[in-house]
Amino acid sequence: MPKKVRAVVIAGNGTNCEREVAAACRLAGSDVADVVHIAELLAGRASLDDYHFLNLAGGFLDGDDLGSAKAGANRLRHARIQGSEEHLSDQLRRFISDGKLIMGVCNGFQLMIKMGLLPALDGDYQTQSATLTFNDGGRFEDRWAYLKIDPYSPCVFTQGINGVYLPVRHGEGKFVPASDAVLQEIESRHLAVMRYSDANYHRTALDYPANPNGSLAGIAGICDETGRLFGLMPHPEAYVHRTHHPRWTREPGLPEEGMGLWLFQNAVRFVRDNLL
Repeated sequence: MPKKVRAVVIAGNGTNCEREVAAACRLAGSDVADVVHIAELLAGRASLDDYHFLNLAGGFLDGDDLGSAKAGANRLRHARIQGSEEHLSDQLRRFISDGKLIMGVCNGFQLMIKMGLLPALDGDYQTQSATLTFNDGGRFEDRWAYLKIDPYSPCVFTQGINGVYLPVRHGEGKFVPASDAVLQEIESRHLAVMRYSDANYHRTALDYPANPNGSLAGIAGICDETGRLFGLMPHPEAYVHRTHHPRWTREPGLPEEGMGLWLFQNAVRFVRDNLL
């Protein structure tokens, strides 16, 4: 019996993109794409150990009342699984050490940053060294953005991709490292996978509206040094078919597959080649 690629999307406490992410995983070739409420994980009725590809979807965890994803990060870091001495963070650490994949989108990216899963310099997945804070414009941004990809990045999800055009929709998307030294390390190690750019994917965009939130160095997404953990503010699951493109009726020749699907396809390919 052939082994199956198993993806999981965590839902609950304010996420609202979990079904779209699961659909993207299935379209990309994942044999299983389960949407699992976090309560099921904490009750011990589901386990991260059963999956290869963990997705942290967008939304508004706990209403972002303590800042984007902060309460959610505390929950994942400290919550214990019912009837067990194990914490959910233990499963998460095991997931990472087993060489599996994690992608956080928008609120999921904020969650990874607040937990310390990114950028995780020198393999430190416990210490927060950056944040995602309020957009410079002081308002929620809902627009499409051009994003150039660092070809030297170790990121599994962006291999073979030069640039993508994806929607952003967030109020707290400005990437800010804890110090200039952290930013220097991120850039020198090519962990700044994705940056807001011009339409030709040549120049990094530092100004509004091409850079919708004022992120330092135009950073829209980063990975860890293994390339297996990746977070980004834009929504790849929102562009997996040509009809998702904002000008699909006016731009003839758009391919059937949307650019966002490429990230999920790379993830599924990695799992098949390395984890099965």
